[in-house]
Amino acid sequence: MHYDDEQFRLRVRDNGRGIDKAAVASHETAGHFGLRGMTERAALLGGKLAVWSEVDGGTELELRLPANMVYDTIPKRSWWSRRLAKAPARAEGDAS
Repeated sequence: MHYDDEQFRLRVRDNGRGIDKAAVASHETAGHFGLRGMTERAALLGGKLAVWSEVDGGTELELRLPANMVYDTIPKRSWWSRRLAKAPARAEGDAS
């Protein structure tokens, strides 16, 4: 997993049986919509899903998404700022 100001990237790799090259190229296998559906969802978010696979050589998927679609952009206040904001205002001359 990698993230920076521009994008979020998630890469998953295994060393299993792999996927047939034709299935990877077309992103579909009869009766299955997984790779095609994941590719479409990534595109809807402005990202890209890349799939590499080799029979008996494993599979690797890499998802890249724009940072603004993944990260929370609302600035977080520190716990101290939140505590001070909740504290009741003191009257002038109140020593407590």
